[in-house]
Amino acid sequence: MSTETLVAQRLPAAAEFRHRLHQIPELGFEEVKTAAAIRGELDQLQIAHTDGVADAPTATIAMIGDATKPCVALRADIDALPVSEQTGLPYASTHNGRMHACGHDGHMATLVGTAGVLQSMADELSVCVKLIFQPAEEGGGGAELLVKAGVLDGRIGPKVAAIFGLHGWPGLPVGVVATKPGALLAATDNFHATFVGKGCHGAYPHLGADPIVAAAEAVLSCQQFVSRETDPTDSAVVTFGTISGGTAVNIIPDTATIDATVRTLTPEQRAKAKSALERRCRGVAMANNVELRWQWNEGYPSTTNDPAMADYVAKIARQTLGPDRFIPIAKPSMGGEDFAYYLEKVPGCFFLVGVEPGRPGSGYPSLHSDRYDFTDAALAIGMRMFVELVRNFPPK
Repeated sequence: MSTETLVAQRLPAAAEFRHRLHQIPELGFEEVKTAAAIRGELDQLQIAHTDGVADAPTATIAMIGDATKPCVALRADIDALPVSEQTGLPYASTHNGRMHACGHDGHMATLVGTAGVLQSMADELSVCVKLIFQPAEEGGGGAELLVKAGVLDGRIGPKVAAIFGLHGWPGLPVGVVATKPGALLAATDNFHATFVGKGCHGAYPHLGADPIVAAAEAVLSCQQFVSRETDPTDSAVVTFGTISGGTAVNIIPDTATIDATVRTLTPEQRAKAKSALERRCRGVAMANNVELRWQWNEGYPSTTNDPAMADYVAKIARQTLGPDRFIPIAKPSMGGEDFAYYLEKVPGCFFLVGVEPGRPGSGYPSLHSDRYDFTDAALAIGMRMFVELVRNFPPK
C-alpha cells in the first residue's frame, strides 16, 4: 500500500490520541501522564523503548528496525505552556493553567502515528529509526540534556546519521511544508542588568546617584547595537521585557533593573552581541556614577539546518505532496527552538507544517495563544513527510 493509504488508515487514531494529549498538558520535566500515554501507545505497537534518561525521566526513546543499519532520528517535543485555555473545545485542557498552546500535542500524535506506519514496514526499510519524545522544549532545554545523555552518539541506541523534526505553523495553510537551508530560527539569549546607585529625595538628585536614569539610558543605548553595530544585511533583536525600580514618585531608589531577550542567527553575531551589550551597559553605568551587576543567560543556539538535509526535505515534500506544496522560506524567524542542539551534532533539518485551515491571515490563533489548537488535518501531512524521509534515506 502507498504511504498515503497507510497514513489515512492511522489518521483517526492519531487524531484521537492528540485529543487525549491535549486534555493533559504538563510543563517541562513534569510530563508524567504524557510520557505514560506515549509509552502505552508504543507498547500497543510492540515498539521497544527506553524510558527516561539522565536528568530527563519523562523522555522516551523508541527504536524501529535493524539497529545495524544507518539510523535516522525523528523528534517530537512533549511539554505544554503555563496558559489557561480559552478554546471551548470538547477536549480542552483538564489541567488548570496548563495548555498545549504551541501544538506539541500535534507533534507527539504525528510521531506516534508515524511509528505505527513505520513499524508495519520495518523489514523493508534501509535504515533503522530512532523516535525521540523529548521533554522541556519550552525553555527547559530538554534537547541539550538528551544530547548529553547520548541520544545521538550511540550510547542510547545506535549512532544517529541524520535527524528531522517538525513544527505546526499558523500562517501556512494545511497541506504545505516549508523550510530553508542554514539558519531557520534564532539563538535565544537574555541578560539581567541591575544598576546600583545611591537613593535620595527626588527633589535633591545631586545628593544621590540615579539608577533609573542609567537604566533608561541603557535601554536606548542597547538598541544602537542593532542600528549601529550590526551589518544592515544581518539580523539581531534586543527587546527589553521588564524594567523595574523605585517605590514612590518622589524617591530616587538605590537600584533599577532591566531584562532583555537577545536574538541572533550566527555564532559570530551571538558573541558580538554579548560583548557589545555588556560594554554599553557598563559604559552607561560609569557615565552615571552607578555600579552595574551584569548577568548573561545563554539560551538556545540558532537552529541551523544542514543544507543537504534541507534540500532533501524540499525534494520529499514536492514528491509526496505536490510541486506547489513546498514553500522555500526566504528569511529566518527570530523565534527559537532547542532542536538546535541536535543540529549542532548531526546533519538534519527542522521544517514547518501548515496548520491554518483557512486563508492565511484570516484570524487563526497564533502559537502560544490561549485559543490555539493544532489542526487534525495537518497530522497526515507530518506523518507522510516523516515516513517518506525515512523510506527514501539516504538522499540520492
